Amino acid sequence: MSHKTLSILIPAYNEASTIHQILDKIINIELVNNTRKEIIIVNDKSTDNTKEIIENYIESHQDVNIILYNLEENQGKGAAIHKGIENAAGDFIIIQDADLEYDPAEYNLLLQPVLDGVADVVYGSRFTGGNPHRILFFWHTIGNKFLTFLSNVLTDLNLTDMETCYKLFRSEVIKNIRLKEKRFGFEPEITAKISRIPSIRIYEVGISYYGRSFYEGKKIGWKDGFRAIYCILKYNIWNK
Repeated sequence: MSHKTLSILIPAYNEASTIHQILDKIINIELVNNTRKEIIIVNDKSTDNTKEIIENYIESHQDVNIILYNLEENQGKGAAIHKGIENAAGDFIIIQDADLEYDPAEYNLLLQPVLDGVADVVYGSRFTGGNPHRILFFWHTIGNKFLTFLSNVLTDLNLTDMETCYKLFRSEVIKNIRLKEKRFGFEPEITAKISRIPSIRIYEVGISYYGRSFYEGKKIGWKDGFRAIYCILKYNIWNK
């Protein structure tokens, strides 16, 4: 029986301080069913030495399947994800931020429903389950829950965490979706579009969350929240 491959897409922008740590975590996990790993990093024209650190890491880990793409100009997280999806060769695709907020050791939680043949898409929810969650911003949490609620109203899904980074897809599902949002609108856009796929099977599992403060480098802000509201309305009502 041939082994399946999980493509791990890492959009990276100015993550020089953590990118090597997240790569170490990814390399050290053992996936269920002997699933192989393909690591695709898309450097979104970082202004620090992220590019050099990744290149040095690849050079010193030549036995690991790591592919680096460097965008010629800064386009945003969504654009980096688009590039990764386009070039992914795996049977499944998962999004992984380059910081340390999400734990790659939990890939297997998301993989299992797909490998069992019951799911096409699996979301990792930061708001369910008994895994560790760092306590940070009250209003940020309220904002996330409001965006999920608004998305659910229009998609008729019952997700608890639409804005989560951890989304795992069967490759043929996501590769057949035309994506437009180049920045932080990816989450509501992809949720709206997969909700309209006939007979799509969407699952959700609880995951840990080791959130960063803005002092520690968190990039998303209130403007991104308003953009998310716009994208929820746009892809569920105006641009179906």
